[in-house]
Amino acid sequence: MRAGGPRPRTVAAAVLLTARIVYAYNWYDIGGVLPLVGNQFGIHTVELGIILTSFLVGAALFQLPAGYVAMRLGSRATSIFALGGMGAFSLASAFSPNWITLAALRFGAGAGAAFFFAPALGLVTSYYPSGRRGFMIGAYNAAFSVGSGVGLFASAVLGPIVGWGFPLGVGGALLLGVFVLAALLLPASPDEVKVPLRGLWKESRPVLRSPGVWALAIGGGGLWGGYYVAAQYFVDFAHRVHPGWSLALAAAAPTVMIAVAIAGGPLGGWFGEHSRDMRRGLVAWAAASGLLLAAVPFLSLGGELAAFAVLGFANGVTFALLYLLPTYLPEVSGSRVALGLALENFVQILLGSGVGLAFAFVSTAWGASWGWGFAGIATVVFLPALIFSRNARGRRAPEAAPA
Repeated sequence: MRAGGPRPRTVAAAVLLTARIVYAYNWYDIGGVLPLVGNQFGIHTVELGIILTSFLVGAALFQLPAGYVAMRLGSRATSIFALGGMGAFSLASAFSPNWITLAALRFGAGAGAAFFFAPALGLVTSYYPSGRRGFMIGAYNAAFSVGSGVGLFASAVLGPIVGWGFPLGVGGALLLGVFVLAALLLPASPDEVKVPLRGLWKESRPVLRSPGVWALAIGGGGLWGGYYVAAQYFVDFAHRVHPGWSLALAAAAPTVMIAVAIAGGPLGGWFGEHSRDMRRGLVAWAAASGLLLAAVPFLSLGGELAAFAVLGFANGVTFALLYLLPTYLPEVSGSRVALGLALENFVQILLGSGVGLAFAFVSTAWGASWGWGFAGIATVVFLPALIFSRNARGRRAPEAAPA
């Protein structure tokens, strides 16, 4: 049976979604134990922000190299390599003797994450043709929400009991297990074309010069940063502002956000392919997210939970659309899918990590209210760039060749 048939497609989807869940766990497991890390190493918001940002910098800097490696060696080999590398760095980070070592190892884990994201998503699109890939891309995004929710909440619960390093070590070990699983079970697409080394630059130029890709990348940068701040910094914020809250209670709001995003992803992808202009829904949900982020310091516990539930659905919808839109650009097809998504993610992580680090500095200098207000503004400030992206009409788009 061809690898594009139903059974291999199902196996590929199951393996990739499982890998995506474990991969996401390792993004957010540190968010639930930040106060514990700060207490052990005697550091505060700025240093903790550097630890979080180091992972993002690694994930950003290696996005484009990952896209080129996927063009040259294939998305399957690149994705499997990434799982092993990310797992090794994540496991090692559990034994960090100081915060600088922890930041350096998180940088390495972020680099591994970069080599998984776009190549794995390129494999997803290779199994699902245009008009049918929206739901699956949304499910891929929802799998990230599952893993990040488990990572955030489990670390907040386990950290005070067994130490902050234990949740990080579990994440690394799980990644190494999935690395073996993917190597054994992940099928390759027979339609995948591996570009010769001499042809890489010529093949990549249409993506690098694409106004649509750059517009989507810049337009979603602030949105990426806003959601990252909400998921990673809220536990530390709530623990300081509400010292009576346990870490588990403080993690409840971002966990709700991540859980609701599980539904928003597939629904956002499906409706996106049946909408007249995917950008409209993207802008509407992004604007609502900016307002809610700015309101975080002024809400009660019930209000936080409600706000984070809406943020979660918005997160699922917007990122399903951001990852779906590039696959309908004619210059992002075939062997160039991974590179197109890598370029988009590179810019968004770079802008988003800047938002996260700036949030830490603003909150330290002027207080939490100013920090969350800044996060709300940063979420929407880049959206006008979407004007320069192409109007993608999923159900009417021409049939695209498999990646």
